[in-house]
Amino acid sequence: MNAQLNDRLNDRDLAGAKNALKTAGTDDLVADLLALDATERALAFRLLDKPTATMVFDHLEPGDQRDLLAALSRSEAAEILTDLPADDQAELLDELPAPLAKQLVAQLDAVDRDRIATILRYPEGSVGRHANPKVVEVHPEHTVADALELVRFTQLRSEEITSVFVVDRDHRYLGLVRLADLIRADAAATMGQLADVTAPVAATMDDAAQAGRILQRHDLGAMPVVDADRRLVGALVFDDAMDAITEDTTDTMLQKAGVADPRHLKDTIRSEKLTGGPIGYTLKVRLAFLLVTLAGGLAVGGVIDAFEDTLESVLALAIFVPLVMDMGGNVGTQSTTIFARGLALGHIDLSRFGRHLFREVRVGLAMAAVMGVAGGTIAYFWQGAPNGVPELGIAVGVALAFSVTFASFLGFFLPWLLVKLGADHAPGADPFITTIKDFTGLAVYFLMASWLLGVSL
Repeated sequence: MNAQLNDRLNDRDLAGAKNALKTAGTDDLVADLLALDATERALAFRLLDKPTATMVFDHLEPGDQRDLLAALSRSEAAEILTDLPADDQAELLDELPAPLAKQLVAQLDAVDRDRIATILRYPEGSVGRHANPKVVEVHPEHTVADALELVRFTQLRSEEITSVFVVDRDHRYLGLVRLADLIRADAAATMGQLADVTAPVAATMDDAAQAGRILQRHDLGAMPVVDADRRLVGALVFDDAMDAITEDTTDTMLQKAGVADPRHLKDTIRSEKLTGGPIGYTLKVRLAFLLVTLAGGLAVGGVIDAFEDTLESVLALAIFVPLVMDMGGNVGTQSTTIFARGLALGHIDLSRFGRHLFREVRVGLAMAAVMGVAGGTIAYFWQGAPNGVPELGIAVGVALAFSVTFASFLGFFLPWLLVKLGADHAPGADPFITTIKDFTGLAVYFLMASWLLGVSL
């Protein structure tokens, strides 16, 4: 439909364009809008009815949302913002240029302005930033019939009403009642009797991604969010929790790849800036960790230089240097990736880290046995026995076994240590692991070869 829509917009056949838009589904509408330039996109968006426009806007990526708001009039943009949940309003305004955000906030009513200001006071990545302050809440003496009446007439979206929250007269949280339980309950029963007091609760300053994983494990549609005095602030709903987990996991993977700004490790990494932003920014965030790798490479070069006489005595030793280095590097990358993903997805419990580390070392030992025997045997028959240095196979096998085991240990231990020190484990671990593993692996290799072959240092 895109070509047809574009033609009608160019001809200013607004009635025809509006009819064409009515027949498309949400995904098709999003695709059609994104194919238009900014002016035509704003024009097509104005032709959508209000419920459809809100749904389409919600399906746009943050960057596309910002561009669309900038292309619309201030009153139109403010009308879109009004229909969004308060946490989405705050997130969007926080990413808009300051002059535009200020103009849009001025268009909102006082209640929305206060809600947005409250949300923006919480740090990025906190539950308070993701919590929706609009919830259905009741007092413990209210009956099920009273609660159902509130649910029936609330203006919240369906996905925002998975639970009803029970609070006392001081607005302190007492428990929640899931909507399914509410519907099945006796109409005369009180909410205090039905309230689940064991459901998990998040504090405003908690990490949003961690809270989202708790919500996911307990299969909740929403988790109550409370302040330091246990007053109900709002709820972390499922879709916002999944967004927080996705952002956190994406940031971890980007940082692990060495594309994080070392001065702003706790800020959200925007992949759009790395792929389409200024080249200077991309160079800045990537070169920092490459410099660490450069220093590590020079240190490893120093090890090779120290064993120059050993290499000159047995030239075949040089053949297996890349093998020892690359094998440990691959194992270290595997381990750090497993740690980062496990931590991001909540599969690694830092309070029981010793158990995870012990398991990884056992895996490393098993891999070391296989790779050490295989590599040593190949070295023996390829360059060892034919050249009269059968000890070469032992040196290669021991060095491989040590490198694999030590890399497995470092791949878990160093990221954990960085977390304990309050540093970001994702970008910091790999360069250090590579340097330490290469340095020690080659040292063991050359020391074993020197000892077995009787070459003095």
